[in-house]
Parts: sequence; C-alpha cells; structure tokens
Amino acid sequence: MTPTTRSAGLLAAGALLLTSGCAALSDDSGSSASGSDSGKVEVAAAFYPLEFVAERVAGDLAEVTPLTKPGVEPHDLELSINQTAALQSADLILTEHGFQPAVDDAVEQDVKGEVVDVEKVVELRKAEEEGHEEGHEEEHAEDEHAHGETDPHFWHDPLLMAQYAEGVRDALVEADPDNAETYEANAKALTEDLTKVDEEFKTGLAQCKIKDVVVSHDAFAYLDKYALEFESIAGLTPDAEPNPAQLAEIGEHAKEHGVTTIFSERLVSTALADTLADDLGLKTAVLDPIEGLSADTEGEDYLSLMRQNLDALKAANGCQ
Repeated sequence: MTPTTRSAGLLAAGALLLTSGCAALSDDSGSSASGSDSGKVEVAAAFYPLEFVAERVAGDLAEVTPLTKPGVEPHDLELSINQTAALQSADLILTEHGFQPAVDDAVEQDVKGEVVDVEKVVELRKAEEEGHEEGHEEEHAEDEHAHGETDPHFWHDPLLMAQYAEGVRDALVEADPDNAETYEANAKALTEDLTKVDEEFKTGLAQCKIKDVVVSHDAFAYLDKYALEFESIAGLTPDAEPNPAQLAEIGEHAKEHGVTTIFSERLVSTALADTLADDLGLKTAVLDPIEGLSADTEGEDYLSLMRQNLDALKAANGCQ
C-alpha cells in the first residue's frame, strides 16, 4: 500500500468514527425516552417531595435524578455541572418556581424537556404575614422577594400532593403513552396512600388540648387545615432570622398559649429553637419540613416522615 493510499484509508476510517460519534450524540439529545440505553423516561426532580411523587408515579419506567441530594438544604442548592447536564437532557423537569433560584436559572437556559411547575398544577396559598411587630414587615418583604407571594410548602397537605401527582401522571403519559395504564394505576395507588395520611392527621389532631405550635421556620402553614396554628421563629426561608424583639414576642406567645415544645428541624441549625426553648424552660422536638432528606432520614420516605410529624404534634399538643 502506498503512503497516499494508506493516508486516504485512515481519513476514511476517521470520518466513519466521527459520523458514528455524532449519530450517538444526536440520539442522546433526541426526544426518545432516555439519553441512556435504558429506554426509560428521564426525569429531573428539583427537591425531595417532587422526587417522591415522580418515583411513585413512574415506578420502574423512569430514571429519576434528584437535584437536591440528602443532607443539602434545598433553598441553598447550587447545581453541579452534572446536575445541569441532567436538567438539559431530561424528558421531564419537576420544579417549583421561586423555591430554588439555581434551578430556576438553569431551567431558563436551554432545556429540551417539559417543565412541570408546581404552581401550574397546584393552587398555592398566599404567604401570610405572621403579625410580629417592628422588623417583621421587612423580613416578610424579603421572603416575598425570594418566594413570590405564595407559600411553596404545599406538600404538607397530602391532598395537594395527590393533586400534584395527577399533573406528574399526565406529563408521564404524554412522554410515554405506551405505558399510560401503569402511570395511571401508580398515581391512583399513591393518591390512596396520601388520602389515608390526610385522614390520619384529621383524626389524630381533632382533639388537642393545645392548638398552637412554635416551629423553626414558616414551612408548616398548610397544616393549619387540621385546626392548628403555627408560629414561626424564622420566615419562609430557614435563614430569615428574627431580631431579639421578635424572639421575645414569640416567647410571650408560647407562654400565653400553653406551648410545651419548641420545634427545630433537620438540615439547618437548631440554635435558635434551642435557645428559645431553654429561655422558656420548654422541651424541644423535631418537626421535619420534608424539604429534603438528611443522613438520619435517608431510609424514610414522605409518608413515614409525615407520620413522624403527626406523632410529634400529638405528643407536644396533648392530642387524644
């Protein structure tokens, strides 16, 4: 073989490899169910409650990538290169606008999948001002700037979670119509589980000696449907700390309403709750916002964590 002939052969082989590689990349970025060889729908879920719904409704038919790993406070999420790539390649992107700025920014970039935004599926309640006096209006304004005018923590109402599951089901059916019956059956089973938890809360909190609850941050307002009233130390975000006058006011509120327990939470510092409880001579306990899993709760799921919260509220509030 002459040098010229050999060079031509090498060029032809290289062109063939380049063409094959481009074809593979084209397949990865196409509209088929997955960029992998699994053929499954690829779902990117912004934080844990959305991940839970996706996993339950999709079952084994999807690959669900959680963007918020256990131990990470979802408000503080910063996306890695791999997570950004997962967003860009996902068939479905489950998110809640205003809850995680990093995810919002990434979604506004080049994503090919359908975005299932909570606020388009669930009617969120308005964020309510707690009624603290001086200084709270500024804190409330900061929360509104971060979250908008709605309270994002809808998952504490199991029936709203069921409503969200219907939206995820519909998106999965559209992405993968061949498996529509499975998605519909899975969503129905999840709705039954969520309805059962809702009934357990209604029954468990129906007769409580104490109706007021003091919590770390304003993540539990959706639970007031069970006839409890929640007073938060911080605002809608865990890092929205109160000033000393607000802490004193919360302390007076706790005394006036016979509160026995100050609730802290996982994933963020318990210092404020611990200090307030110590000053008032009250107990402390954990009420999980279920915004994300922690090292202690990796083996749990949304349903078990909701039931743990129910048990904690019953114990603190003298519920029969």
